[in-house]
Amino acid sequence: MRRLDRHTLAHAAAGVLAGAVGMSVAHLTAALLTPASSPALAVSTAVIDATPTPVKEWAVRELGSADKPILIGSVLLVTIAFAAAIGVVARRRLRLAVALIAGLVVLAGAAVVRQPLFEVTDLVPTVVALVLGPAVLVLLTRALTTERTPAHRSDAPSEGAATRRSVLIGFGALALVSAAAATGGQLIVRGRTALADIMLPRVRDPLPTLPAGLEEKHKGISRFITRNRDFYRVDTKLAVPIVDQNSWSLTIDGDVERELTFSYDDLRERENVEHDITLTCVSNEVGGKLVGAARWTGVPLKDLLEEAGVGKDADQILSTDVEGFTISTPLEAALDGRNAMIALGMNGEVLPRTHGFPARLVVPGLYGYVGATKWVTKLTLTRYDEATAYWTDRDWAIDAPIKLSSRIDTPRPLSNIPAGRTVIGGVAWAQHHGVAKVDVRIDGGRWQQAELGPDAGIDYWRQWFLPWDADPGSHQLAVRVTDRDGTVQSDDRAAPFPDGSSGIQEIVVTVT
Repeated sequence: MRRLDRHTLAHAAAGVLAGAVGMSVAHLTAALLTPASSPALAVSTAVIDATPTPVKEWAVRELGSADKPILIGSVLLVTIAFAAAIGVVARRRLRLAVALIAGLVVLAGAAVVRQPLFEVTDLVPTVVALVLGPAVLVLLTRALTTERTPAHRSDAPSEGAATRRSVLIGFGALALVSAAAATGGQLIVRGRTALADIMLPRVRDPLPTLPAGLEEKHKGISRFITRNRDFYRVDTKLAVPIVDQNSWSLTIDGDVERELTFSYDDLRERENVEHDITLTCVSNEVGGKLVGAARWTGVPLKDLLEEAGVGKDADQILSTDVEGFTISTPLEAALDGRNAMIALGMNGEVLPRTHGFPARLVVPGLYGYVGATKWVTKLTLTRYDEATAYWTDRDWAIDAPIKLSSRIDTPRPLSNIPAGRTVIGGVAWAQHHGVAKVDVRIDGGRWQQAELGPDAGIDYWRQWFLPWDADPGSHQLAVRVTDRDGTVQSDDRAAPFPDGSSGIQEIVVTVT
């Protein structure tokens, strides 16, 4: 029985290794061609599309930017479990096992084919997996069978030992190949996403340098300027699109007087502007971290639309990214005078690939799912009753102005802090309206007005702090913001779906 268990585990390991080699080499192949054509990523993308909205909201809320790695890891774990079972089947019925592992690869290939901008060459990684997976399974299964045969013969112990060593060496070599291919694929993708030799376009009227924030004086408060590497990222992409700026273009069509197409150089050579704008994800919970503030460089969206000639019927801009993903933006928001733009730069650098290179849409005052299309390549003026986008098809609100909100950064919820003089601090935003004041409440008492940090305009967040003489014990802290129109942050509690969260953040801290 012990020997049977050992052999069963060995065959399960053979199945896992066959799946791992197929997936990792296919991933390496995809990295050299089109990263999104990796079978593992294609399956993960299909899972995202099929996931109900409440589950997606839970994932974004609980996992944040780690949701994508965890999703990919979960898909890989399920695949490995199937591969192990197939390896066990191969011990008795090799042909059936080969058919099963080939079937898994074919299912992954179907996910590749379903992608919006599928091309025949995208199937190359799948074909690689289809060849390698079954081949490795057959090789290892036969090696294990050969290893067992002399092991039962008392007259050939040395032959059995040699065979076992050969099998172990083969297993180890294939494991190294799998690890090397997976690592190489990731390094290649990382190298391909790096940007070099691209300069930020000249700005017509450069803004003055933003003043120093409160973060140096009061530790724990979010940085006044969110660094590019720290800026939140929530999108459906598991592989960052590798876009060649020399072949990329932006087209404006639909209900316009003339269809226009701009190359990357066309946009760079126009009069670019700078705007300080805070972006917020609609999935951001009260007190959440899915918000960031940056200085964006680019071309005014209104100028491009007026050049194309806006028609009389359109009420939305249906923007499309380089992989066919769509976002719906109210046309009025692009024409009402706000600083909507096609951004080419972020915080004095060329727009990072993870944030939309070569260009992205930035519309202040609107949640990202309706106003911040990354990797944008087409703007179609149309009507809501004629065309719908990815998120509106999933019943998110069409018009999505960002709600007033504020956040306590320090002290942290449920933290222990020493008694004595300290500060309560954080950030607040009233995008496209401007922050007028921030109030803090301690232990349900009266609202006390906090001191505000530097002001970078109505589209940018404000830092704030309130000095506090903290007495020992448990304390409840709350914060709210009032905008320049006199509107006070709502205390009505609402979840992010379908048009953004609302409510007052309240936290508990212990003073010792």
